[in-house]
Amino acid sequence: MSITRIRVIDLETAGNGPNDVCEIGWQDVIRVGDGEWSLSEERGARFVNPGRAISAETMAIHHIRDEDVINAPFWKQVAPGILQPEGGVRALAAHRAAFEQRYCRPSLTGGAFWICTWKCALRIWPDLPRFSNQMLRYQRMPEGLIHDIGLPAHRAMPDAYVTARHLRDLLNAASVEQLLKWSNEPGLLPRVPSGPDRGKSWDRLSLAGLQEFLGDRDVDIRFSAQSELTSRGYARENQTVEPAQRSLL
Repeated sequence: MSITRIRVIDLETAGNGPNDVCEIGWQDVIRVGDGEWSLSEERGARFVNPGRAISAETMAIHHIRDEDVINAPFWKQVAPGILQPEGGVRALAAHRAAFEQRYCRPSLTGGAFWICTWKCALRIWPDLPRFSNQMLRYQRMPEGLIHDIGLPAHRAMPDAYVTARHLRDLLNAASVEQLLKWSNEPGLLPRVPSGPDRGKSWDRLSLAGLQEFLGDRDVDIRFSAQSELTSRGYARENQTVEPAQRSLL
């Protein structure tokens, strides 16, 4: 039997620099033959020396201290072996994967594809009110999630473990190819996130209301508004908003 593996990655960082990672965690999700996807026993975490002091503000989030990482290897030493494990991966995955991709550059991943569980959750579970990793955990209560393994939150391995439970269920609801496609697009928000129309589904907005959102700074909001316009038969973003197919009359 062939085993397909997707490795979920979670990072904790000391800053926004390209090498400021202070911890990496992982959890593998596998599929044996034509069976369902499930979590494997392969999970772990490594401290990483970020090469800089960790601020008190940052330590208050993940509780990783300078003394925890001072003797750890640097990011470029740690990353390749975890991001490119023996036997390879079908893809890497993370919740809001754009964050991990800032540090897990193609030179370190071997050009691996990425699945964003946040973007995919928006598509598969649009009726949920919130989509953060931990909110999905308690809204969904994924089958088989061992509470203590998923703690403490905001540490790399526990967060990767929780994300992997979401990924497993997403993979059992849609194909890898579909999740990859969604992950390469902006997030399709099920509802307006802010302003006077906050909480409304996009199909409740007027044409004028949707057009206003096309100028929003947030790419996910623009994409969501444009998607609703497209479903109504209107032209793509940055073009004159008019019916895609004109009437013959």
